[in-house]
Amino acid sequence: MSKKEYKTLTKEEQRVILHKGTEMPFSGKYDNFYEDGIYVCKRCQTPLFSSEDKFSSNSGWPSFDDDLKNVQRVLDEDGRRVEIVCKECNAHLGHVFEGEQFTPKNRRYCVNSISLDFIPIEKLGYKRAYFAGGCFWGIEYHFDNLSGVFAAHSGYMGGKTKNPTYEEVCSGKTGHLETVEVIYDPLKIDFESLAKRFFEIHDPTQTDGQYPDIGEQYLSAVFYNNQEEKEILLNLIDKLNQNLPKKVATKLIDAKNHQFYKAEEYHQNYFQKRDLVK
Repeated sequence: MSKKEYKTLTKEEQRVILHKGTEMPFSGKYDNFYEDGIYVCKRCQTPLFSSEDKFSSNSGWPSFDDDLKNVQRVLDEDGRRVEIVCKECNAHLGHVFEGEQFTPKNRRYCVNSISLDFIPIEKLGYKRAYFAGGCFWGIEYHFDNLSGVFAAHSGYMGGKTKNPTYEEVCSGKTGHLETVEVIYDPLKIDFESLAKRFFEIHDPTQTDGQYPDIGEQYLSAVFYNNQEEKEILLNLIDKLNQNLPKKVATKLIDAKNHQFYKAEEYHQNYFQKRDLVK
């Protein structure tokens, strides 16, 4: 779609997008929607928001605390609120509010679902990788700040219980490991680089957990998606075994036999939410 080609809009989409209307609260398809991907302008398909910046405000409309630099602010005619529009086609998106203390960024883009389309990460060509190396808070933080990584989620993998809770995993009875799902752009970073980083940020030789965190849920492991990833891991481990005083204890587990369960919301972006890092 070129810059001058706009999507044909329904009457309701025209009311909101062209004539600056507002959809009813709690009625939009993206209000309580948290899949991984990119939100684009309904009219011209310009990328506007990332799922990584979406949060629950209980306002009745999708809320984001950041944008992808294609959102423009315009003061309302009455001078009371700040409207947000698509920079490319001037489509009305909603309004932005500051100082509400919902997130550390202290900003809320309040957006009409009807102004957006959603593109899941699979259609963007992104891939997923799964690493377990002790407490998932730190592992998530290190991957989340790596260039080429779209998102990193704390969660549980490798056990027998469906939809486990943090308390159940901590009991040691579910068999799950605290695992981080890394979503990355293979055009910017490859699996080998991710795996090398994983081995750098934890002690892969520890056999009973990770540093002071002792227990089955804290063991070192990588859940590989295919034979290519497995071969990369085996080669890296072989090199490490030649240079470390103790053998690598990291387990290699076939991901197709295990489902990743995203951990509770309070575990996600743990360090940033508590201002433990800048």
